[in-house]
Amino acid sequence: MAGKQTKQPDVGAGLGGLGEALSGFVGSQVERLAEKAGDKLTDVTDQLTDVADNGGSLLKVGSRILGGESPVKAFLSEKAKGIKDSVVDKAKEAFGGGKGKSGSTGKSMNIIEVLDVGVPLRTAYDYWTQYEEFSSFTKGVHGVSKSDEMTSDWKVKVGPSSRSFKATVQEQIPDDRIVWTSEGAKGSTKGAVSFHELAPTLTRIVLVVEYFPSGFFEKTGNLWRAQGRRMRLDFKHFQRYVTLTEEEPEGWRGEIRDGEVVVSHEEALEEEEEEEAAQDEDAENDDEYEAADDEDGNTEDEEEDIDQDEWEDEADEDREE
Repeated sequence: MAGKQTKQPDVGAGLGGLGEALSGFVGSQVERLAEKAGDKLTDVTDQLTDVADNGGSLLKVGSRILGGESPVKAFLSEKAKGIKDSVVDKAKEAFGGGKGKSGSTGKSMNIIEVLDVGVPLRTAYDYWTQYEEFSSFTKGVHGVSKSDEMTSDWKVKVGPSSRSFKATVQEQIPDDRIVWTSEGAKGSTKGAVSFHELAPTLTRIVLVVEYFPSGFFEKTGNLWRAQGRRMRLDFKHFQRYVTLTEEEPEGWRGEIRDGEVVVSHEEALEEEEEEEAAQDEDAENDDEYEAADDEDGNTEDEEEDIDQDEWEDEADEDREE
């Protein structure tokens, strides 16, 4: 009995095995979180698993378990904060928000929508230029104020968050198209809307928007396409509003090219009035010309009748002789 030695448990080997087990557990938990966060977070799992494999706080977790604590309690005590910080840091890095102020570069979201409205081309275009009215029929636009003929300030809501941005029109051709850019704290956009006459009372509207999100939460929202869904719904609200409203819109009829106003609203209205006056004058002249032609035609007919009568009289006299 005195010569028999009792074999002591290998604590280091136990910790190593425990580390491998916990490494797999940590990896599976982080992988589940990464899948929910989006495709861009897939590399987070590998990096966090590497940290777990190399030890780190796992030895502390193992010590707690050997000391009598349950694995769940030990894991929550030592790893919860570390995993949370690692996920946030890696997510910020993946989305461009980890270092410094992020700009508008990076992956963009593209939106292309086509809707037909049962109104004339000019009516559809004029309704679109009434930006201040958008908040009355959309759910995403809370308010719009125009600074001048080219710029306007927008307040919008996407989900539970509110956003503000300044829009600048780069090109605007009446009854044809509007091209703009916008800048805000949470992102920037490039957009264009064009108007196409399908029939005298049917207009097709094509909306194309390229959205560049900025910041961690805005880019997370980009993964869920929240901005795109909001814009599509409000586009349909515009279709409903334009189709059912009976009031004639007073649109902005100016022209903008290369970021400069080349024709003001007042100048455009004056040109339209001059064109209408010229058309009315041409119509009056055409009516007078047709009336004169009718009068000349009647005179010629009367002369022909007189000549015919004279010829018949002369013929009768010749027969009598």
